[in-house]
Amino acid sequence: MIPALLAIIIAFSVMGTAVVETTLTNFTIVGNLVKSQQAFNIAEAGLNYYMWHLNHNATDYKDGQSTPTTPDPTLGYGPYTHNYIDANGVNEGTYTLWINPTGNGSTVVTVRSIGQAAGTGITRTVQAQIGSPSFASYAVASDSALWFGSTETADGPVDSNEGVRMDGPNDSTVSSANATYVPSTELGGNGSTSEPGVWCSPSVTSPVNCNTRSKSAWTYPVPQIDFDQVSSSLCTMKKVAFANYSSTSSLATQSNACTQTPSTRTNAYVPELSSSFSTTKGYLIKLNSNNTYDLLKVNSENDRLTPYTSALGTTAVATGISIPSSGVIFVEDNVWVLTPTNFNGRVTIASGRLATSNNTDIVIAGPLLYAAKNGSDSIGLVAEDSIFIAPYAPASASGYSSGTFNYEVDGALLAENGNVEYGENGDSTSYPAGYRTSPSTCARGWTSPNQTMTFYGSVATRQTWTWSWLVGGSPCGDAAYDSINGQGYITGFENDTTQYDYNLEYSPPPSYPLTSGYNILSWREILTRP
Repeated sequence: MIPALLAIIIAFSVMGTAVVETTLTNFTIVGNLVKSQQAFNIAEAGLNYYMWHLNHNATDYKDGQSTPTTPDPTLGYGPYTHNYIDANGVNEGTYTLWINPTGNGSTVVTVRSIGQAAGTGITRTVQAQIGSPSFASYAVASDSALWFGSTETADGPVDSNEGVRMDGPNDSTVSSANATYVPSTELGGNGSTSEPGVWCSPSVTSPVNCNTRSKSAWTYPVPQIDFDQVSSSLCTMKKVAFANYSSTSSLATQSNACTQTPSTRTNAYVPELSSSFSTTKGYLIKLNSNNTYDLLKVNSENDRLTPYTSALGTTAVATGISIPSSGVIFVEDNVWVLTPTNFNGRVTIASGRLATSNNTDIVIAGPLLYAAKNGSDSIGLVAEDSIFIAPYAPASASGYSSGTFNYEVDGALLAENGNVEYGENGDSTSYPAGYRTSPSTCARGWTSPNQTMTFYGSVATRQTWTWSWLVGGSPCGDAAYDSINGQGYITGFENDTTQYDYNLEYSPPPSYPLTSGYNILSWREILTRP
């Protein structure tokens, strides 16, 4: 019996040892799993921290530090390590951050966060793309009401802080900040009847039927877009321009930097032409194909100089000026802009007299064309008041002299206080003085099907947006009669196409104004072991 008893004791001892070892192993595994989950949570906390950081300082990719000077080619700037302290004041571990900006004006930043639980070597790594929408995130954004006619297609996201009448087709979201609004007679209503935030007229049945069309992409109410923040964005761009060159860099850090008006001209900053302000004077910027620009003084403007090729009186300032490394050109005056050849590069031109009560305009004085439409090229125009397409702008379009042309504008356009429009709207106070010789004289119009205009980009405007105006049934100036549709006289482009540049959604032009804070666009865990 003794051998049998010993065998039983040995068997139970072996079994007991195995049970104890298994139990201890399970405790270890469970403990490691707990620590692993803890490391994962800490890593996520690192992402949330840097998203908060970007919302408070959108251009800081070094976690508030000055090093390293040169980023890691794969991971970006870092490593930046923080202790993770819980609500009870206990140090639960650390997260280490790598921040990799996309560059070229993009608001997207790739952040990698490595979480490590305290007292262990266990780590988990998560990575996210964090970005903020800009005003270029919309095909058309307006602080006022919008009306897309039945022949106009809304290509890309559309948003209004007031309301939208959408009679034409839409291929993306259409949103309004109001649940209901009362559209004026000029914008599709009768001035007294309340309509939904986004609506169409039941009388419109072609090319889309208002009564049966899908309205699933119509959203209202949504939060308002804050156009007031464009003012601070203009100030920021002026500081960026100052900081870009040593001769003006000391001004960028002054408390009154935005009201400074130095006479020093750099590649990034162009001073006011004169202390005396005029809507027909300022600077002409010609964007070249080799990432440079030519600068000319504009001494006069008159849109009635036939054949529309000598409308601007100019004096050369400099040629072949390199686009600044920041990509921002701030002009303390009105700006006229065009591309003699297709532009290759990324630039934002900002116009404002921030030290005075005068509001400046940007005038598109000719074609504005990209070399490529793949996101590598972008032109941003940010005006303190309005952005106009001049009546003489198509004069350099191919075929213009024979009466057949397709005039094109590529860019992201933002008018802080005024309009984005063809230079005529029936109001003698809201366009540059040279665009009409009297209130009864209308600017040039084109109604033939072979006289077209193509816009590729994004529009954001405080007030009106349009490429054409119906000015009535009687002749006025250079307006053209619509003999095909018999609608009356047209000023501007009756046959126009507006196409959204989807590359702008999270890759706007440099320093382009943002509409809201940063959000996580994509997220994934980086596996560090099988």
